[in-house]
Amino acid sequence: MEKIASFSVNHLDLLKGLYVSRKDMDKQLVVTTFDLRMVAPYKEPVIDMPALHTIEHLGATYLRNSKYKDQIVYFGPMGCRTGFYLIMFGDLKSEDVYPLVVSLCDYIIDFEGHIPGAYKEQCGNYLEQNLDMAKYYIRKYKEDLVNNKRFTYPE
Repeated sequence: MEKIASFSVNHLDLLKGLYVSRKDMDKQLVVTTFDLRMVAPYKEPVIDMPALHTIEHLGATYLRNSKYKDQIVYFGPMGCRTGFYLIMFGDLKSEDVYPLVVSLCDYIIDFEGHIPGAYKEQCGNYLEQNLDMAKYYIRKYKEDLVNNKRFTYPE
């Protein structure tokens, strides 16, 4: 079997950033997958599950209500718990979605109240949420993203 693209990235050198992970094309339709790498693998602890779950709920809610909602295909966590995938219609670059990702961070940092979708009827594990820790991880990610603007995987 072929090695998939995300396994070809050297995770020992990978830092926080906003990277194009892959582009898929079917006829004229291009779908771009972004890697929102929120913690540096093997340099920082992975995101704890309750915070990861909260970021997923808030992120998906924000993105699917943003002005880009018709371009959003998916937003969800990486299995390794070091970040999230954002999948969008379009032949896009990291710089194209940078303002959207920064505004997503602001939304989560400023969020108060009940987590959207965190009800028994709407989520299979609705009790595992932690807004304070979600804000902690997002603040750190936004600070690094704004200060360093890493948009290309390390070679």
